[in-house]
Amino acid sequence: MQNSVQTLLIMGGLALVLSVPGYLLAGGLGVGVSLGVVTAVAFASSWVPARYILAEAGAGLLDRHQAPTLYRLLDALYHRAGLTSPPQLFYAPSSDLNAFAVGTRQDGGIAVSEGLLRTLTLRQLTGVLAHEVSHLQHGDTRVMSMAAAMTRLTLWLTTVLQISLLLMVPMILAGDIRLPWGMLLVVAFAPSLSTLLQLALSRNREYTADLDAVALTGDADGLASALDTLERHQGRWLETLFGRHPPAGLDWLRTHPPTEERIRRLAGLKEPPEASLHQDLEDDAHAPAEIIERPGPVARRYWIRRRR
Repeated sequence: MQNSVQTLLIMGGLALVLSVPGYLLAGGLGVGVSLGVVTAVAFASSWVPARYILAEAGAGLLDRHQAPTLYRLLDALYHRAGLTSPPQLFYAPSSDLNAFAVGTRQDGGIAVSEGLLRTLTLRQLTGVLAHEVSHLQHGDTRVMSMAAAMTRLTLWLTTVLQISLLLMVPMILAGDIRLPWGMLLVVAFAPSLSTLLQLALSRNREYTADLDAVALTGDADGLASALDTLERHQGRWLETLFGRHPPAGLDWLRTHPPTEERIRRLAGLKEPPEASLHQDLEDDAHAPAEIIERPGPVARRYWIRRRR
């Protein structure tokens, strides 16, 4: 409930920040047009097939016979999450440890990288997949696309205001008009404030996805272990740049919350009454996730084929 309220407040803040430059440019009409454009962009983006987005990222579709264990996990996670569409799992031949979801509840996909599959155990990967399923379940991709559209439009409108201020300089110097301090403040702070709100929204949705992942798997320790492994492998470049501990101020510029805080929250959760998925894995829980066959090279228009 707290995360949901925070999401509504942040989205309201983004809309307010966007409305101010729109109002300065065209009054109430500018506010209405700005919010209408953002809504149209968000709904239009939901019509883009997940397969197209992932194909452009170089990810190939894994068929069921290529990764039967992972599809068995996704089937169970989709069922627990109430998703009726068949799961789509994509493979990215990258050494980075990464997983991400795109699309909507009706046409969504989850991509996992080669580095992630080689590093995490099946139990850890179950928590990561549940985290991504939660993003699809709650439409986080649409929420974040709307937030990104608000931020971009805020930047464009303030750019128009900057051009307007430049055109007004001769009249200001001649004393014909007064210096518009309100417009100057909007131009100075609106883009940065919108960006910070978008990043805060992203961190909020990550916290929510962690909580929902535990509700889906019944295994907080599995996800916490996966996060710890990811931090140890991917946090090294920060240690190289900034020493042993990165500056605390960087937390404001992260799309994901600090891993230590995510693990602390997971440690404080009570296990759901539903049986853990990893208990069904038996001896395979600590083994790497197996892909029997990697997909071939991604054809440019392969995403047009019908879903299986």
